[in-house]
Amino acid sequence: MSFNELFWLFFMIAALQPLLKQRLIESARQRLIAKIEKKRNSRVILLVHRQETMSFLGFPVYKFINIDDSEEILRAIQMTDKDMPIDLILHTPGGLVLASLQIARALKKHPGKVTVFVPHYAMSGGTLISLAADEIVMSENAVLGPVDPQLGELPAASVVKLLEQKDVNRIEDKTLIMADVAKKAIKQLESAVYDLLKDKYEDDKAKNLAKLLSTGTWTHDYPITYEEAKSLGLNVSNEIPVEVMQLMSLYPQPVKRTPTVEYIPVPKYKTNGES
Repeated sequence: MSFNELFWLFFMIAALQPLLKQRLIESARQRLIAKIEKKRNSRVILLVHRQETMSFLGFPVYKFINIDDSEEILRAIQMTDKDMPIDLILHTPGGLVLASLQIARALKKHPGKVTVFVPHYAMSGGTLISLAADEIVMSENAVLGPVDPQLGELPAASVVKLLEQKDVNRIEDKTLIMADVAKKAIKQLESAVYDLLKDKYEDDKAKNLAKLLSTGTWTHDYPITYEEAKSLGLNVSNEIPVEVMQLMSLYPQPVKRTPTVEYIPVPKYKTNGES
């Protein structure tokens, strides 16, 4: 074999190696998802966001919950028998309120038991989705976060507070408009959170939790640990299956784009001991 032939053979192998590696990881994920589904007799759905890097320029791209994610998860829920439990594995910094609420409301309407697993973190919109579950299972060091609305880079609660600390005649019209929008956003989100919680907790408790999580009690990136979530009265557990943690190891920090929602795309029906 000539030098040129060896060079092109090496070049082809080097070019295909990342693709083959990605296919092997995807295959391993599908096998482990199937294993968890069989063990728990459930539908397993993953919503995983990783920071990705553009291969050409090398700058980071931050992923978050968007409409594409909500469409995929809603489709997975629709393909699941109404009595089949759903296990949603979340790893996300949050995202659009609209998309997060669509997912949360769809999960709440599902008649079967809904369990959300948080291996590492599910902040903001991820927490909003978690509140729709019948049970939240967190790893020992996992965290949730507040769900207070943000107006661009500004916390809505802080914009509203500005009206209390400054003479209205000295505030710009644009800021006054933002404050009006902020009040509406807080009220809407508090109502939405209460709606997710009211069937799972006593009415006063549901109202208190909704107010605490959505009205700017903490900074938006405040980490709510398992212990604190428990003390707040949320229905949380720390008995996370080892397979869920193993599954996260099959989501390495990627170079190229990978799906953020993944499940086995076949109809799922509840059976006795089988799936």
